[in-house]
Amino acid sequence: MKVLVLNCGSSSIKYKFYKMTGEQVLASGIVERIGMETGGFKYKNRLGEEIKITAPIPNHSDGLAIMFKHLTHPEYGVIKNVSEIEVVGHRGVHGGEKFEKSVIVTEEVKDEIRRCIPLAPLHNPANLEGICACEKLMPKTPQVVVFDTAFHQTIPSQNYIYPLPYDLYKKDKIRRYGFHGTSHRYVSQECAKLMGKPIEELKIVTCHLGNGSSICAVNGGKSMDTSMGFTPLAGVEMGTRCGDIDPAIPLFLQKTKNMSIDEVDTIMNKKSGFLGVSGVSPDLRDVTQKAKEMDERCLLSLNILSYQVKKYVGAYAAEMNGLDAIVFCGGVGENTEEVRETSMKNMEFFGVELDDERNFPYARVTREISTDNSKVKVYIIFTDEEIMIARDSVELCG
Repeated sequence: MKVLVLNCGSSSIKYKFYKMTGEQVLASGIVERIGMETGGFKYKNRLGEEIKITAPIPNHSDGLAIMFKHLTHPEYGVIKNVSEIEVVGHRGVHGGEKFEKSVIVTEEVKDEIRRCIPLAPLHNPANLEGICACEKLMPKTPQVVVFDTAFHQTIPSQNYIYPLPYDLYKKDKIRRYGFHGTSHRYVSQECAKLMGKPIEELKIVTCHLGNGSSICAVNGGKSMDTSMGFTPLAGVEMGTRCGDIDPAIPLFLQKTKNMSIDEVDTIMNKKSGFLGVSGVSPDLRDVTQKAKEMDERCLLSLNILSYQVKKYVGAYAAEMNGLDAIVFCGGVGENTEEVRETSMKNMEFFGVELDDERNFPYARVTREISTDNSKVKVYIIFTDEEIMIARDSVELCG
């Protein structure tokens, strides 16, 4: 079966095209800067042939049309025509409370995605636009949507209900939803394979750390708690997002500095995190480099993240009444040894012993980075949300 996986953002489309026999990636790439003066397109096929184009791309339909043109190109394409695509799998960011698992796209599903737009105003409209564009370009091809929030629908009510007036939950659906669910699901399953144990027997904390970050308690293969909440702003320090703060701070800024709601929102979402603390960059690679030069604010930014990771790991271990493994994934989790080292430091009492040599960066390979004697295993697992979307698509439409 051949599956096209799409991750549609507000101005981009990331794509991977699979032949599911052997889970081969036939082609992959990205459509960038959609709707801007100068757009970009990148394509790479299984033979390593690469194409890059710079041209205006007015909308998602045009972006997909360019992608289909390259997938079917007589010289470097990988299929003869679009009809060879048997199913399209979409990343969906917010499915609210309705979807506990991946679903085939119907009018009802699209209506629910629309209803969730206020909960994910940057992501859901783009996800919906990608679905509608595919319907227009390939109306007979089934589509599947895999929601980031679905994996977290197993979280118990005491973990997702905020202690606000209960009507705000019942009427307005204000609750913890959690995000990065597809990534947490993938790496926890891969962790169980590495340990050679059924996932139903394991208690795992997965740390998806990147420009956006979340941590998840996975108990028996199910999400029990997660650091992101009603929105992707909650949790640990991120590239430009503040994570958890005293909820009175926004009110304080509005009252004492006469800031508007939009100005406070911009501070918390776009001017905080690594950028806000370090004053250098939202990219932790830049912050880490300056930290090595003993820049105090960059060191502080690293230490804040490490402290928060350690705090969540400890809290989730207590919540699950035990811990078998910790997994690091995402751009920061996979590539920044300093964060892994400092967040796992002084955890021997907890059964965590990091191996400095295994933790040191080298080839991009999934591996254990704890010592052989460590009671709690620590892993780097390179996440692959796209293959999870492809697998779910085959399961539903195969």
